[in-house]
Amino acid sequence: MKKRGVVKKVLFYAALILVAVAGIVFGGIYAYQDKIIGLFVTEANKHIRTKVEVEKISLSLFEKFPHVAVALDRVNVLESLPESKASLGHAEKLYFTFSLFDLVRGRYNLRQVYVENGELQVRVLKSGEVNYEIFNRDTTATVSSDDTEKRDFSFNLEKVNLHKVGFSYTDERLNHIYEAYAHQMNASLTLSSETIEMKTAGSAKVNIIALGTREYFKEKNVEVQTLLTINRQNKIIALQPSVVTIEEAAYQVGGTIGYGGPTALDLQLEGKNTNVQSLLSLLPQDVTRAYSQYRSEGDVYFEGRIQGEMSDKKTPEISFNFGCRNASFYHPDIKQKVEKVSFAGTFSNGAKHNASTSVLELKDLSGRLNGRAFSGSLSYQNFDNPTIAFDVKGMLDVGFLLTLAKLSEIKGGSGLADVKLSYKGNLSAFKKSPASGAVNTAGEVTLHQVSLSLKELPLPLTNLSGNFMFKRSDVAVSDFKGKLGKSDFVLNGMFRNIIAWLLVDKQRLLVEANFNSNLLDLDQLLSEKFNTPEEARTGGVSAVTTVAAAPKNGRGGNYKFVVSPYVAFDLSANIRNVKFRRFKGDNIKGKIELRNRVISSPNISFNAIGGSFAVRGALDARQRDHLKVTTETRLTNMQVDSLFYVFENFGQDFVQDHHLRGRLTAKIASELYFDSQLNSKTDLMQAEIAATVRDGQLINFAPMQKMSVFVKRAELANMRFSELHNNFWIQKRTIYIPEMDISSNLSTVPMVSVSGTHTFDQDMDYKIKLPLLQKKRADKDAVYGVVAADPDAGRSMLFLRLKGKEDNFKISYDEERVREKIKTDIKQEGQKLREIFKSKKAQQQEEKKVELQEGEYFDF
Repeated sequence: MKKRGVVKKVLFYAALILVAVAGIVFGGIYAYQDKIIGLFVTEANKHIRTKVEVEKISLSLFEKFPHVAVALDRVNVLESLPESKASLGHAEKLYFTFSLFDLVRGRYNLRQVYVENGELQVRVLKSGEVNYEIFNRDTTATVSSDDTEKRDFSFNLEKVNLHKVGFSYTDERLNHIYEAYAHQMNASLTLSSETIEMKTAGSAKVNIIALGTREYFKEKNVEVQTLLTINRQNKIIALQPSVVTIEEAAYQVGGTIGYGGPTALDLQLEGKNTNVQSLLSLLPQDVTRAYSQYRSEGDVYFEGRIQGEMSDKKTPEISFNFGCRNASFYHPDIKQKVEKVSFAGTFSNGAKHNASTSVLELKDLSGRLNGRAFSGSLSYQNFDNPTIAFDVKGMLDVGFLLTLAKLSEIKGGSGLADVKLSYKGNLSAFKKSPASGAVNTAGEVTLHQVSLSLKELPLPLTNLSGNFMFKRSDVAVSDFKGKLGKSDFVLNGMFRNIIAWLLVDKQRLLVEANFNSNLLDLDQLLSEKFNTPEEARTGGVSAVTTVAAAPKNGRGGNYKFVVSPYVAFDLSANIRNVKFRRFKGDNIKGKIELRNRVISSPNISFNAIGGSFAVRGALDARQRDHLKVTTETRLTNMQVDSLFYVFENFGQDFVQDHHLRGRLTAKIASELYFDSQLNSKTDLMQAEIAATVRDGQLINFAPMQKMSVFVKRAELANMRFSELHNNFWIQKRTIYIPEMDISSNLSTVPMVSVSGTHTFDQDMDYKIKLPLLQKKRADKDAVYGVVAADPDAGRSMLFLRLKGKEDNFKISYDEERVREKIKTDIKQEGQKLREIFKSKKAQQQEEKKVELQEGEYFDF
């Protein structure tokens, strides 16, 4: 127990002594803090030649304990360029530390510096001037240990610590930019008269390394462990094999950097635990941007060398070898993985050491995708003006390829493509002269149940299959079938100049093919909702693509019809069914041609509405919002009621499908005009129609019912006629109906004559002529009206006029026609009387002549 008490006392007094000593030391330091700070400022001014702005300088005993620190708050160092007030570097905190042992001895030897929350901006101007020469030229002179001991205050830095410090280096001569951010970086220094040995370790983030227009290492996290020696006499940096870790890949770097004149590089790099990300990070950012999210597993190797002068006029030689063996590649957002991949790759910046002579090659590429093998190769020459050559063979997943290619025109897809294809060409030269043969394709592709979603076409392409044979810029298509929305198609023929059309703006595509379909749903194909991207839709009103105006009830969707000026075709079409609104046609056959945005056909035939159509004509779409349709059409045995129903009563409510029966045969020559949304421009419409209706009926037609005062109501309910023939004209929104006689089943008026006009605004002006018996009928429904004698018919005629709107019309006596008829009849009667008188006078003269002759005969 006594021994334990003695130990406690010893420890207590020892601690008391230590506290006392520490108190004396710290008290002495605080007593001399002004002197220490003054010595620091004086010594710093000897070394630094530029202005340094400091908000506060203080002496800290505990912030960097066990070292004592001179702390500088909010430091800003101006760059060394004459008359420049720009900042070279700034920091929230700057600490210079020395040991307590040196302080006790009265020596103020600063050995470490800490930089926190700062930024350093180094620049090299086009003139070659630099902004970082902030130290006096004798600063680098070596100070011996004896001299250091004799001096009261000296800088003898052995370690530099960076915490949250940004760094940027800009060389305006070379057009190089380096930007990085040190999270935590430590550098230890060993100084001698000829060399500086520096060992660095820590983590940083490379924001960007830009060499000219090329970007490298963008947003890459790096770990650094380096050991280098700077020979100040020979001006050579010798980099011992050091490790730089980029993302998860490690690179061993070694070699020399000469800086006595133009920078001379001789560096060797070797990948350790590399992957696809690390390989891509070494290539220009614009080349690898689309593939930066891909990951890899397996053996990926890399090694390279950088050798030669780096200056504003020269670039060193760069060469890399890389590849993989039995590796896997995948995208985090895609479930599919390319497995068992092997290839050997090389990169070189070529004879001129620049982008124009750079070459990237992949050889002996092989792998498996979804258990299916593929192989190929790739050559990418001249990064400024690329010439690309590749060949690929295998059953490939279309969805995966589209994701890999990231084509802006295609949003997605699925299915398989059996590919045996090669390609070689310079795209820039091809764009300048597509006919020059700068691009060459060969091989074939066979599609199997492929589906595509296109940016410019909301309707999906599904169930695509068929064979495509490539030869230069043309493709031969065999049994290419699929569906576009509800519509289906089968194509056999040639797609001429399709490679130029796909790769070069404003190139023409010519399709020469046989086209077959079971169904064309024009409601979908012409709908603006399904054939135009949402952002490009105009939201126009609906339209009926007939000679009539759009229906008043507004049924139907918005349509959009645009013909590309860069597409032409010659199609021999055979379509089983066509659907548009109420129209349904079948057995459509004919030839269709498109040239310079004009669609034409010498003859198209099809069956519809119980009869047959034969059409020839053209659709001129050269003016986007002024479509001109010129046709000559022959209709045979159309059912009139079905015709009115299919075309929605031609946009009017006066004569409707339930009012009519009969079979129509007609010849129609027309010029129709529409805007791009198929709204009819009826003011420009013209048509001539020669029509014949057989076995016709007019059922419960309101105007006929109003004529019951002249004809039996029961007969008017179903007026029949065996045949009606007339020519009609349409012009300036008006239908002109010449006078026509209708032989009907009406007992009292077996013949009715009708003529007049009917406008698209539904203004009607019809003239009707009815023959009436001249004797009074006992029928209570029959009355006499204003009549005029018709000697040719042997009966009196009743003249009526129907005038007004569809929903507000009236039938009245046509007194004007009666007067004209009476005048005409009087003229005709007068002419007849004159002819009778003339005839009688001539007869009398003849008789007189005969009498005289007789007198002469019997003259005694």
